[in-house]
Amino acid sequence: MPTGLTAVCFSDKAIEARKTSTLKKVYYDIDDQMKTNPSGGTPYTPSLHLLYGLRESLALLKEEGLENVIARHHRLAEGARAAVQGWGLPLVCQDPRWNSDTLTVIKTPEGVDSNLVVKNAWAKYNLSLGVGLFQINGKAFRIGHLGNMDELMLASAISGAEMAMVDAGIPITIGSGISKALEYWQKTSKVIPTRECVLQG
Repeated sequence: MPTGLTAVCFSDKAIEARKTSTLKKVYYDIDDQMKTNPSGGTPYTPSLHLLYGLRESLALLKEEGLENVIARHHRLAEGARAAVQGWGLPLVCQDPRWNSDTLTVIKTPEGVDSNLVVKNAWAKYNLSLGVGLFQINGKAFRIGHLGNMDELMLASAISGAEMAMVDAGIPITIGSGISKALEYWQKTSKVIPTRECVLQG
């Protein structure tokens, strides 16, 4: 789904509760939507570029297949976790059962502000990493790997993160993480289903 777009659903109970609600409605009023919904219209000017983005996202999802998308995200995440292992740094998630296939959160060594890694990545390498949120702010940073992403895109992010960590004073060796990710992806890669004909004949 494109960034900025969300699906909203209301139960019968919620629809009934709106009748007695005294909460102020600033922008989105479900009553307005319910009046125009039967005709397929919208009460406000729709953000068409987001709807076009949704249509394209669904087409990509259909082309690749949901199971393949889930498997791709898992492979990307495993490669990212292999990189972290190569760096010798801990993940915030301590139990592998709870590892996310959409995001890898890396702890920085004691005394190193993880926000400096994020700042270096952005300022020097045009790479957007996520800061640690709430209790782990300054103690961890995030590498996202969700959406229309592949190994080469994530390899770029991991390489940039390595350089930014060295810039922030983290004692890792350049190449120690990305090499582990690349090894994992190369060993587990398969031909993209829509491109099998390229290798035939």
